Amino acid sequence: MPHRRVRLSADGPVLREGFEAVRAELGVPVVFPPPVLAAAAQAATRAAPPSGRSSGRSSDADQTGIDLLTIDPPGSMDLDQAMHIERRLVGGHRDGYRVRYAIADVSAFVVSGDPVDVEAHVRGETLYSPDTRTPLHPPALGEAAASLLPDQVRPALLWVIDLDAEGRQVEVDVARAMVRSSARLNYAEAQEAIDTQIGMAANDGTLALLSEVGRLRQALEVARGAVSLRLPEQEVDADGTGFRLRYRAPLPVEDWNAQISLLTGMAAAGLMLDAGVGILRTLPAPDEGAVAMLRRSAAALDVGWPHSLTYQAFVRDLDPSTDTGAALLELSTRLLRGAGYTAFDGAPPEHPNHSAVAAPYAHTTAPLRRLVDRYVGELCVAVCAGVDVPAWVREGLPGLPAVMAESGHRAHALERACIDLVETVLMAPHVGETFEGGVVETNRHGGTVQLRRPPVRARCDGDALPLGERISVRLERAEPATRTLLFARA
Repeated sequence: MPHRRVRLSADGPVLREGFEAVRAELGVPVVFPPPVLAAAAQAATRAAPPSGRSSGRSSDADQTGIDLLTIDPPGSMDLDQAMHIERRLVGGHRDGYRVRYAIADVSAFVVSGDPVDVEAHVRGETLYSPDTRTPLHPPALGEAAASLLPDQVRPALLWVIDLDAEGRQVEVDVARAMVRSSARLNYAEAQEAIDTQIGMAANDGTLALLSEVGRLRQALEVARGAVSLRLPEQEVDADGTGFRLRYRAPLPVEDWNAQISLLTGMAAAGLMLDAGVGILRTLPAPDEGAVAMLRRSAAALDVGWPHSLTYQAFVRDLDPSTDTGAALLELSTRLLRGAGYTAFDGAPPEHPNHSAVAAPYAHTTAPLRRLVDRYVGELCVAVCAGVDVPAWVREGLPGLPAVMAESGHRAHALERACIDLVETVLMAPHVGETFEGGVVETNRHGGTVQLRRPPVRARCDGDALPLGERISVRLERAEPATRTLLFARA
């Protein structure tokens, strides 16, 4: 499920103390155990790869001449991916694109069963709070030795994906290689570079081609009937007199960048399905009741939704920079509930698709931040090399969905608790005031209202709340200590 990120734009002690309490309540790890830190420090100095890892067809080939670049949020140190895009030559003529996508090779440092690996199976994934992050791997690896930092030679799984002129995959391969990233950009820098290059003749640089390939892949996404949730980042300003909530919509380059990751995940799923062994990210189609609830919510917020428009198309057109658009996008994540990981060894799964992707899909592009990606990468390297899947991968597959499910539940609980805390702190000075809100859900005890301003959503007491209609509500409780926000019909 996509995550809505919340961040502090200025220091807010009340919120920071609250976030620390949330992490303690949910048992989020604070530090790595000393044996894990020691093992990571030792692995970071390793000059040769661990014995027994699957090397693949072109083991550690020198690909440092490829002009790779990374695009990540500002300040990121755990750089999982670096890319290079060029036009593909077929018979001496340009025909489509070649995407090279280098993914950090965690298995070059981590051995199955060592302290770092055991701790990664406990954590499952990196957890994000508005004021900090709780990483999957110790910084000596995740933010240094294994990270694709600029001007550093690094081991990687190098994907080579050829696309036709419409952006469809025509060939894929992945093998181990040594790579070097030459540029580290944040989203704003990448967008500015693209904006200044678009329209220039014969511009075949990676960033210019990223905009081309990204748009082509977006068009294919629409044709597949996929769902694209452009969740905004929720920003909390603490200015000394109170708190202010605002949204930051994703830049176009963020969506194009995500398309390269989706492309790779779909390619990985195809390789594993063909080989009869792997682990997919799966999601059932949303039920009609969930779609109907989203439609009522749109009506309550005065957002038009013609009956002829599918929910995929409706969600795609929402503006994440507006309060109503952001609220509906957040609500749309409920239609993606039921996502999980499906492992198989032999017969392919009966339901291999991820309904939001509208195709089989696997997580493989973020091994520094998600445990399952390391497994998928190892599987795909072995498949492309025509060698046996490593024993530790095959043995670990059956238990991996449960590990990832537990970490996913923890991540969702942390995200939800932090958002609830922000909203209760934001609303605490307004207890007793009246607001206009749309009734988006009902039950025998009342229901849920979505305010337009400020853009918060909470429980509302009252008999026979009119589903889908706008009503006046009074804020009864806003308690940061318990993260309780409660309205009553005015």
